[in-house]
Amino acid sequence: MKLKKLTGSREFLLFIIVIAMFAIVSIINPAFFSVKAVTDMLRNNAVTMVMALGMLGVMLVGGIDISITSTLALSGMAIGMLLKYNHISSTLVAFLITMGIGTACGALVGLVISRAGVPPIIASMGFMYIYRAMGYLISNGGEWASAAALGSFKNFGTEKLLGLSKVIWVIIICYVVFFIVMKWTRIGRQVYAVGSNTEAAEVSGIKVKNIKLMVHTVMGFLAGLAGSLQVAVYASAMPNMAQGGEMDVIAACVIGGVSMSGGRGSVIGALLGALIMAMIPKALPLLHIDALWQNTIKGVMILAVVVINVILQRVANRNALARREM
Repeated sequence: MKLKKLTGSREFLLFIIVIAMFAIVSIINPAFFSVKAVTDMLRNNAVTMVMALGMLGVMLVGGIDISITSTLALSGMAIGMLLKYNHISSTLVAFLITMGIGTACGALVGLVISRAGVPPIIASMGFMYIYRAMGYLISNGGEWASAAALGSFKNFGTEKLLGLSKVIWVIIICYVVFFIVMKWTRIGRQVYAVGSNTEAAEVSGIKVKNIKLMVHTVMGFLAGLAGSLQVAVYASAMPNMAQGGEMDVIAACVIGGVSMSGGRGSVIGALLGALIMAMIPKALPLLHIDALWQNTIKGVMILAVVVINVILQRVANRNALARREM
C-alpha cells in the first residue's frame, strides 16, 4: 500500500522526470555524467535552491514574494562593501550580517502584508524596488567588490568539508531542517492549515497574521543567506546581481508542485523543482544549443515539465480513485 502511494505521488513523478532528463543529456553528452559536473551544477545554483525553500513557505500560505533577489543584492552588497573597505574580515560575521539584513527585510515585507493587508504581489513589488535601490545606494552608485576586495571570504565558495563543497553542505542543512519542520512540527502543520483554509485556521485558534509574518521573515532570512552564497560562489558583489532570479525561484516551486493558491506543496517537491531548474541551463550548452535560443528552450522545457507532471498526476489520481471504487 505504501509503495502504491509512493509511486502515485507527485514527487515520485517529478523524480522520474529528473532521472529521465539526466539520462537523456548524459547519453547525448557524457560530460554531464560526472561528479564534477553535478557538484558544479549544485554549487552554481545554490542561491535558487536555498531560496526555493523560503518561497515554498510563502506560497503555502497563498502568498508570493518577488522582492527576494533585491534583498539578496542589498545584503550581498552590504558585506561586499564592508569587506572591500576592511570593516570586517570574518566569513562568519559576513554571513551573520547578510542573514540579519535579510531577516529584517523579510519581516518588513511580512508586516505590510499581514498587518496592513496589502496584497503580497503589490507589497513585494514595492519592496523589490526599494531594496534594489538601497543596494545601489550603499554601492556608492554602482561600485562593486571584486574577488581581490573580498579577501578570504571568497574562499568559502571553493572550499570543501569532508570532501564536499561547503556551499552544498549549506544546501543540505537547509533542506534537512525544512523537511523536519514542515513534516513533523506544529508550525509546519499550521502553515499548511493557513494555506488550505484561512478562515478555518483562524477559527481553530491559529494566529494567521503571525504565520504569514513568519514565512516572509524566513524567506528574507534565506534571501540574506543566499546573498552570502552569491558573493562567495561568484567572488564578486554587484548591486544588480541576481536581477530577475526571483522568477527561477518561483518556477522551481511551481514545477515542484507547490500550489499558487496555497495549501499544497512539499520540501521534496521544491528540491526536485530546483534540481530541474538547475539542470536546464547546465544541459543546454552541453547540447550545443545556441545561446540566443537557450532562454526560449528553457521556457518551453519548464512548461513541458509542468504540463507532463500535471497530466501524470491526474492519471495517478484517476487510478487511485478507480482502486477505491473497486
